[in-house]
Amino acid sequence: MRFKVYDKDYPVTSCLIIITVLVFVLMFFRSGTFEATSQTIYDFGGVYGREINQEFSQIWRIVAAIFVHIRLEHILLNSLTLFFVGKQAERIFGSLNFLVVYLLSGIMGNLFVLFFSPDSISAGASTSLFGLFSAIVTLRYASRNPEIQHLGKAYFELLLINIVFSFLPGISLAGHLGGLVGGVLCAFIFPIRYEGKVFGETRSWLALIAVSYTHLTLPTI
Repeated sequence: MRFKVYDKDYPVTSCLIIITVLVFVLMFFRSGTFEATSQTIYDFGGVYGREINQEFSQIWRIVAAIFVHIRLEHILLNSLTLFFVGKQAERIFGSLNFLVVYLLSGIMGNLFVLFFSPDSISAGASTSLFGLFSAIVTLRYASRNPEIQHLGKAYFELLLINIVFSFLPGISLAGHLGGLVGGVLCAFIFPIRYEGKVFGETRSWLALIAVSYTHLTLPTI
């Protein structure tokens, strides 16, 4: 299989990986090491709940943190996961909807960090990746697509394993659970290719209200 830096069939997945790697390269040149210091993570947009709660202008961090990684193995694992799962999700949702699902899941995860662990500095794409996994798992229960049903079954087991690992020190349980919740809600909101909104309009609107309410209220609590 020929490796492509940019795959025109999956433009959003390709661009997300490129941006994530470029940010890590810039962090390396800033710190001179493949393990970023807390100051470098903060400078590049890591979520620090206390500061965001005190200064709302710092809210940009809940988006920027999705593209910031702490060490080499951190970005390698997340980039490889995005390479495979991102393509599947982009194929299911379509490029534009996939991008929104990815970002909304990451933002939801970082809002959970802001609210439930405000004293920690957190960063990484795992919030978004948990959202992709949980969105596909959720779609499994309504979609008639055999691929989605197969992926949903496999990812359900993978999600359970990763939730268990999220209790280990140095891993943001709040961020992972927030991303998971975001992905579930996005599965209700966004149509998928060839089937549309598999959960119906009413549930879609309820999920949209839940997402909007969370994004508007958590940062101000």
